[in-house]
Amino acid sequence: MTPGTWLHRISVTAVAVAALAGAAAPAQAATAQAATAQAATESAATTVDYATWQQDCQSVMDQALPYLKSRVAAAKPGEKQAIVFDIDNTTLETDFGFSWPQPANKPVLDVAEYAQEHGVSLFFVTARPGILYLPTEYNLEHDGYDVSGLYVRGLLDLFKDVAAYKTAQRVDIENKGYDIIANIGNSATDLSGGHADRTFKLPDYDGQLS
Repeated sequence: MTPGTWLHRISVTAVAVAALAGAAAPAQAATAQAATAQAATESAATTVDYATWQQDCQSVMDQALPYLKSRVAAAKPGEKQAIVFDIDNTTLETDFGFSWPQPANKPVLDVAEYAQEHGVSLFFVTARPGILYLPTEYNLEHDGYDVSGLYVRGLLDLFKDVAAYKTAQRVDIENKGYDIIANIGNSATDLSGGHADRTFKLPDYDGQLS
């Protein structure tokens, strides 16, 4: 996952390197500084605002809800249906939520509420480290999500590929007898690897949102 803060740190580092290079090679430094300035300008030009993000999220969930309704209606007796959600900038407003607990991403919450009201279990698979398990669980439940299961990364998971880690958690959910009818996230690592009947990708704007 590539939060905007990392992009900012990379830009700051690039500026520092360019400055050091300028002391030894002014021409090269000028070129590097010009490239850095251009990259910063392009980044600023593509920064998304909250209203646009919410509109784009709603567009995706407008596709997810009819699908969910059809799957719920077609459920067989005894079938255990589940949805797997990412957390940051999917179920919670991580990059836009400047309060604690972080607010729910409303378009996604609406879909989740329909699901849980119709017997669909909600599982949350995140790259957050295990130390954040309890505050994350509290935040989700505070916002109205019924948490059937929350998967966070243990110590060994921190050294694994994120996509592979998330796929393994979906396999575990399936091994518990659930049919994952939908997988919802905002990053390719949330959705790759299969083990879901259908995926719905929310916007991350080329990695600007974590």
